[in-house]
Amino acid sequence: MKIFYGVQGTGNGHIARAREMANSLKEKGVQVDFLFSGREESKYFSMDDFGDYQTRRGLTFISKNGKVDYRDTATKNNIFRFFKDIEQLDLSGYDLVLNDFEPVSAWSARRQGKTSISISHQNAFRYQVPLKGASWLDKVIMHKFAPAEHYIGLHWYHFDQPILPPIIHKGELVTQSCNFFLVYLPFEDLSNTLRVLHGIPDQRFICYHPDVTHNHELNNVEVRSLSHVYFQTHLRQCRGVIANGGFELPSEALALGKKLLLKPLNGQFEQMSNVATLECLGLASMMKRVDLVAIREWISEEPAEKVVYPDVAQEIANWLLQGDWGNTKELHSSLWQQVSFPSYATFL
Repeated sequence: MKIFYGVQGTGNGHIARAREMANSLKEKGVQVDFLFSGREESKYFSMDDFGDYQTRRGLTFISKNGKVDYRDTATKNNIFRFFKDIEQLDLSGYDLVLNDFEPVSAWSARRQGKTSISISHQNAFRYQVPLKGASWLDKVIMHKFAPAEHYIGLHWYHFDQPILPPIIHKGELVTQSCNFFLVYLPFEDLSNTLRVLHGIPDQRFICYHPDVTHNHELNNVEVRSLSHVYFQTHLRQCRGVIANGGFELPSEALALGKKLLLKPLNGQFEQMSNVATLECLGLASMMKRVDLVAIREWISEEPAEKVVYPDVAQEIANWLLQGDWGNTKELHSSLWQQVSFPSYATFL
């Protein structure tokens, strides 16, 4: 089987999920070619698992200071280039197109009549799961942005819907608890984040941010440039994680038993919904802004316990090879039977 895999590149969570799928498919001898869009080509990092991948400009949301900037989003996306990329992408040599919320490959597959399967957290919002702050436009974008023939949604809990558990890094889950907290707030202003963290001088933090060009120390904060390998190491060592409201990083933190403090990207309903969901499930704490008082209170909270998730990427790879792509019932049932939540978790 030869697969073309389109991945949204604006967030590292999409890439992390695709990395796990890439490794699982490779183990089964499946040839996969990747396309990433939504980020400048020079901004991708730690991409060795994807071989000779392609990039396109695609479509993306622009954020400033922790908020979606709709004016910049409208003006900086090149719709004419987008349509040209759709027309020029040749999928004729592939048996199947996989997609993680990537619009160029999604619309090319539809245009060329190729069977396509979408695997993403965004697909969970096609079902009856908790929503917060979703406008009619948000719902239209979620359904039309990257169309497919079959949809697989991923979420932290099933909510009695035909969705699957998260795809998480399947590396060693043995962890440490060193005396630092990991901070990853890529959509926030770095100088403001550091100012707040400096307000807790007796606590050490390791802060990753896309604006950092070289690693350095600033008082109680180790400031680091993006690196998949080192980030994974620090994720396993930290006492807890301070992050925005994406999906993949909180999923990995839950599986590692790291407590979470999340600040959603304002105006982005997916992040607002994610954070509200984890807070209601009793699996994370929330702050509306990067706030000194909120961080101090969260630091004093008890450590978290692990959420046990199965190897979802491996099971999806097996399912893909079976070829019955319209049926996910057994896959859904089998995977959720292997999930275990901490005793303090609550369910909506």
